[in-house]
Amino acid sequence: MTPDQLEARLAAAADHEAWIEAVADHFRAGGVFFGHGTDNADDEAYWLIRHVEDWRDDLWEAPPDRRLIARIVDVAGRRVRERRPLAYLLGEAWFAGLRFHVNENVLIPRSPMAEIIERCFTPWAELGEGARVLDVGTGSGCLAIAAAWHCPGILVDATDVSKAALAVAKRNIERHGLGGRVRLHEADLFPATTDRFSVIMSNPPYVPERDVDALPPEYAHEPRLALAGGPDGLAPTEQLMRAARERLTPDGVLIVEVGAEAETLMRRHPRLPAVWLDFERGGEGVFVLTARQLEGYFGGGTR
Repeated sequence: MTPDQLEARLAAAADHEAWIEAVADHFRAGGVFFGHGTDNADDEAYWLIRHVEDWRDDLWEAPPDRRLIARIVDVAGRRVRERRPLAYLLGEAWFAGLRFHVNENVLIPRSPMAEIIERCFTPWAELGEGARVLDVGTGSGCLAIAAAWHCPGILVDATDVSKAALAVAKRNIERHGLGGRVRLHEADLFPATTDRFSVIMSNPPYVPERDVDALPPEYAHEPRLALAGGPDGLAPTEQLMRAARERLTPDGVLIVEVGAEAETLMRRHPRLPAVWLDFERGGEGVFVLTARQLEGYFGGGTR
């Protein structure tokens, strides 16, 4: 479908459902890859149209405003031509019910960990007033900010090695008014403090180096530093598992996403007492380990 054909279909459409169908058909015909905030053409079309309407329910409930067609056609056309994820074209992504600024210095938020954050980490942790949480490799800050938002009273630290990513995270912290409860640190793993944490969470790089270049073109727009996890994808995870027990409280937990490399991790550590989480909204490859389990496994020589 050409941009002119898309424009004609939008102009002839009587309602938003027809707009979604037209834009989704354009995406499908263009062969784009979904996986950076949506997993199908219809949801991506909905996201684009709602964004252009500034997420205003009054506009969504009214007949489509044809003055917006040129903007929709422009963004949809770039999505197909450039194979750039829609989140980067719009400068926004949604995570755990919150809206985040994103650019190509950070991964697009999409972790299934949103579900456990929305439950304030129950049943894995009970976080009272002043409890501390650490997000390692924060990127856009989405995990850290969502945790502070959904767990009133907790304090969140967030680390990243990328100054550019931390600048994005700072903007998002300010956007959600959480500057007093979310602190940023330029660091590889842990902040240069003596704090211990009830929860340490991370969505580290976990794509094997050899596989990064074979990913769909959309991934080439994301920072390679946030994708590539060494020869087998697990180097950052291994480092974090071995170090976390020194920074967890005695009843603390480590929560890590390794995605498709879950099987690789289980083969390497067949006796690792991790619990692998199931998610109602989809996603996989997230495990939980308690501080005691980490100490017993890595500190007790049971490997």
